[in-house]
Amino acid sequence: MVKKASSFAALSGLVYSTDGGRHCPDCGQPVDACICKQNLIPAGDGIARVRRETKGRGGKTVTTVSGVPLAEEPLKELASVLKKRCGTGGALKDGIIEIQGDHVELLLGELLKRGFKAKKSGG
Repeated sequence: MVKKASSFAALSGLVYSTDGGRHCPDCGQPVDACICKQNLIPAGDGIARVRRETKGRGGKTVTTVSGVPLAEEPLKELASVLKKRCGTGGALKDGIIEIQGDHVELLLGELLKRGFKAKKSGG
């Protein structure tokens, strides 16, 4: 009888500690002090795409900005600035900035003014 190699060895590593809480599986540091996620810039073509969406949002209009070539912390700061510029709320989910309302032209102008390559996406 031949035994299969256990995949447990590939998955082993510190995930949680009562001292520091959750740990990053990549660098082993506590999630709050993770060094690998801060410097990670998402792969892409470097063009920020701005589009207006209503599907799956109960008829509400949301403007999304995706593909911005920034790491997580600067992206949070940019999302905050864009929300203030539009005078509305919004969120940052999975690297996509969501701004409540239809602000495509305003966001395109603001991104271009800040030196990003930006274009309108969708209809």
